[in-house]
Amino acid sequence: MNTTWFLRIPLSATFFYHGAGKLLVPQLSAELHGLPLWLTLLVGVAEILVAVGVIAGGTRLPQAALGNRLGALGAIPILLGAIVIEHWPKWSFVASESHPLGGMEFQVALLGIALFLLVDGRRRRE
Repeated sequence: MNTTWFLRIPLSATFFYHGAGKLLVPQLSAELHGLPLWLTLLVGVAEILVAVGVIAGGTRLPQAALGNRLGALGAIPILLGAIVIEHWPKWSFVASESHPLGGMEFQVALLGIALFLLVDGRRRRE
Protein backbone atom coordinates (compact mmCIF):
# COMPACT_ATOMS: atom_id res chain seq x y z
CA MET A 1 0.00 0.00 0.00
CA ASN A 2 1.26 3.45 -0.89
CA THR A 3 0.98 5.13 2.51
CA THR A 4 2.44 8.45 1.33
CA TRP A 5 -1.08 9.35 0.16
CA PHE A 6 -1.91 10.04 3.82
CA LEU A 7 0.59 12.91 3.60
CA ARG A 8 0.15 13.90 -0.05
CA ILE A 9 -3.59 14.52 0.04
CA PRO A 10 -3.70 16.98 2.97
CA LEU A 11 -0.59 18.84 1.77
CA SER A 12 -1.91 19.10 -1.79
CA ALA A 13 -5.43 20.06 -0.72
CA THR A 14 -4.10 22.81 1.53
CA PHE A 15 -1.82 24.23 -1.13
CA PHE A 16 -4.48 24.01 -3.84
CA TYR A 17 -7.06 25.75 -1.65
CA HIS A 18 -4.70 28.57 -0.67
CA GLY A 19 -3.39 28.99 -4.23
CA ALA A 20 -6.89 29.09 -5.71
CA GLY A 21 -7.91 31.68 -3.15
CA LYS A 22 -5.01 33.90 -4.09
CA LEU A 23 -5.75 33.56 -7.81
CA LEU A 24 -9.52 34.05 -7.53
CA VAL A 25 -9.34 37.22 -5.41
CA PRO A 26 -5.75 38.41 -5.83
CA GLN A 27 -6.26 42.02 -4.75
CA LEU A 28 -7.98 41.01 -1.51
CA SER A 29 -5.30 38.38 -0.81
CA ALA A 30 -2.52 40.90 -1.46
CA GLU A 31 -4.10 43.39 0.95
CA LEU A 32 -4.72 40.72 3.61
CA HIS A 33 -1.10 39.59 3.57
CA GLY A 34 0.43 43.00 2.93
CA LEU A 35 2.16 41.80 -0.24
CA PRO A 36 2.45 43.31 -3.71
CA LEU A 37 -0.11 41.97 -6.18
CA TRP A 38 2.56 40.40 -8.42
CA LEU A 39 4.00 38.44 -5.49
CA THR A 40 0.56 37.26 -4.42
CA LEU A 41 -0.11 35.99 -7.96
CA LEU A 42 3.31 34.31 -8.10
CA VAL A 43 2.73 32.55 -4.78
CA GLY A 44 -0.77 31.50 -5.87
CA VAL A 45 0.54 29.89 -9.06
CA ALA A 46 3.38 28.25 -7.13
CA GLU A 47 0.91 26.83 -4.61
CA ILE A 48 -1.17 25.27 -7.39
CA LEU A 49 1.98 23.78 -8.95
CA VAL A 50 3.06 22.38 -5.58
CA ALA A 51 -0.34 20.66 -5.22
CA VAL A 52 -0.11 19.13 -8.69
CA GLY A 53 3.51 18.01 -8.22
CA VAL A 54 2.88 16.36 -4.87
CA ILE A 55 -0.18 14.48 -6.18
CA ALA A 56 1.64 13.47 -9.38
CA GLY A 57 4.50 12.19 -7.23
CA GLY A 58 2.31 9.44 -5.87
CA THR A 59 1.25 8.11 -9.25
CA ARG A 60 2.82 5.69 -11.68
CA LEU A 61 3.56 8.43 -14.20
CA PRO A 62 7.05 8.22 -15.76
CA GLN A 63 8.23 11.47 -14.14
CA ALA A 64 6.45 10.96 -10.80
CA ALA A 65 9.66 11.16 -8.75
CA LEU A 66 10.57 14.48 -10.37
CA GLY A 67 7.09 15.89 -9.77
CA ASN A 68 7.27 14.75 -6.17
CA ARG A 69 10.64 16.38 -5.53
CA LEU A 70 9.75 19.63 -7.32
CA GLY A 71 6.41 19.86 -5.55
CA ALA A 72 7.93 19.26 -2.12
CA LEU A 73 10.84 21.59 -2.86
CA GLY A 74 8.43 24.32 -3.99
CA ALA A 75 6.42 24.02 -0.78
CA ILE A 76 9.40 24.73 1.47
CA PRO A 77 10.07 28.41 0.61
CA ILE A 78 6.33 29.13 0.56
CA LEU A 79 5.91 27.68 4.04
CA LEU A 80 9.03 29.41 5.36
CA GLY A 81 7.71 32.69 3.93
CA ALA A 82 4.32 32.16 5.59
CA ILE A 83 5.99 31.42 8.91
CA VAL A 84 8.27 34.46 8.79
CA ILE A 85 5.81 36.98 7.30
CA GLU A 86 2.53 35.98 8.97
CA HIS A 87 2.96 33.66 11.92
CA TRP A 88 6.29 34.20 13.70
CA PRO A 89 6.90 34.05 16.71
CA LYS A 90 3.51 32.75 17.91
CA TRP A 91 3.27 28.95 18.05
CA SER A 92 -0.45 28.21 18.58
CA PHE A 93 -2.64 28.19 15.48
CA VAL A 94 -5.36 30.06 17.38
CA ALA A 95 -5.80 33.63 16.12
CA SER A 96 -4.99 36.43 18.53
CA GLU A 97 -4.90 40.21 18.52
CA SER A 98 -1.19 40.21 17.67
CA HIS A 99 -1.54 37.38 15.11
CA PRO A 100 -4.96 37.54 13.43
CA LEU A 101 -4.01 34.62 11.13
CA GLY A 102 -2.77 32.50 14.04
CA GLY A 103 0.63 31.08 14.86
CA MET A 104 3.00 28.85 12.98
CA GLU A 105 1.98 25.43 14.36
CA PHE A 106 0.12 24.30 11.21
CA GLN A 107 2.77 25.63 8.82
CA VAL A 108 5.51 23.80 10.72
CA ALA A 109 3.54 20.54 10.41
CA LEU A 110 3.14 21.09 6.66
CA LEU A 111 6.84 21.91 6.42
CA GLY A 112 7.64 18.56 8.04
CA ILE A 113 5.46 16.76 5.48
CA ALA A 114 7.13 18.61 2.60
CA LEU A 115 10.59 17.77 3.95
CA PHE A 116 9.64 14.11 4.26
CA LEU A 117 8.36 14.00 0.68
CA LEU A 118 11.49 15.75 -0.54
CA VAL A 119 13.90 13.42 1.26
CA ASP A 120 12.09 10.07 1.30
CA GLY A 121 8.75 10.52 -0.42
CA ARG A 122 9.27 8.59 -3.59
CA ARG A 123 6.29 6.46 -4.47
CA ARG A 124 6.30 3.45 -2.19
CA ARG A 125 6.09 0.00 -3.73
CA GLU A 126 2.85 -1.73 -3.07
